[in-house]
Amino acid sequence: MKKHFKIAIQMDPLEKINPKEDSTFVIAQEAQRRGHKLFHYSPKDISLKNNTIIAKGCYFKIINQGKKIFKKQKKISINLNQFHCVLVRQDPPFNMEYITATYFLEMLNQKVLVVNNPTEIRNNPEKLSMFNFKNLIPDTLISGDLTEIQNFIKKYKFTILKPLYGNGGEGIEKVTKGSLKNKTIIQRMIKKYKGAIIAQKFIKEISQGDRRIILIDGEYVGSVARIPKKGSIKANFHAGGSAQRSGLVFKDRKICSKLKPYLKKKGLFFTGIDAIGNYLTEINVTSPTGMQEINRLDNTRLEKIFWDKLEKKIKK
Repeated sequence: MKKHFKIAIQMDPLEKINPKEDSTFVIAQEAQRRGHKLFHYSPKDISLKNNTIIAKGCYFKIINQGKKIFKKQKKISINLNQFHCVLVRQDPPFNMEYITATYFLEMLNQKVLVVNNPTEIRNNPEKLSMFNFKNLIPDTLISGDLTEIQNFIKKYKFTILKPLYGNGGEGIEKVTKGSLKNKTIIQRMIKKYKGAIIAQKFIKEISQGDRRIILIDGEYVGSVARIPKKGSIKANFHAGGSAQRSGLVFKDRKICSKLKPYLKKKGLFFTGIDAIGNYLTEINVTSPTGMQEINRLDNTRLEKIFWDKLEKKIKK
């Protein structure tokens, strides 16, 4: 007899989910199809009470009836140790609320599987963890020092500047060597993002898009090319990029092979890595997206692979 599990999902409000785009939606939908019971709570609604982790939220079902997508039960407070698995699926920013939630989730009974591993979510910020693979990434500087960034910009005709903890293509700037505007742009970004920013060699292959590559339990399961609008350098779907079918191209196979043992060791079960040309540019571990785009382009169901693998890991 097939085992049914109680699944808690830590994420943004249900009302914010886009059923046609969000990976979380198809993950939850597949869990429901398999008979698992779903509970939703927001990171602001998790508490530590006398060594017990309490979440305030609601059980829900996906009904997809016109504009009504979810049917929610009454809001309750519940001990998260009652669940078989907790899925961490809220979007960045990776702020102190996010970090505090990872500390709370670490305190759960070891029988509760947390995906991704909360310790490693905290220890692997999207734009920093790639430095564990320095031979796979473009020349990159992370600094809040004006002179260091100015000197880096002098190395290349074009340089990309972006916030260290941004997401969705937010705040990305392309600067030109020798431009009189560079100092002002750098100072503005350091002030706005309150510290270090990223300076990275411009990769001309961005005109062909970047690639979101989905890895489940370290294994490649699919990828999608995100093509920027004409004249733009922002390929993210949130920034207006369009989806095109993409297999493993350039050095993608090598990148996936190098990352697999690291991701498995760290308990980073569901990751979305980004690549441009031959380079790894990000390792997304907080709330990877791209499932639905790959499903449509490749006529597949990545959420089925997700649950086939995850069900084997959940302690019965």
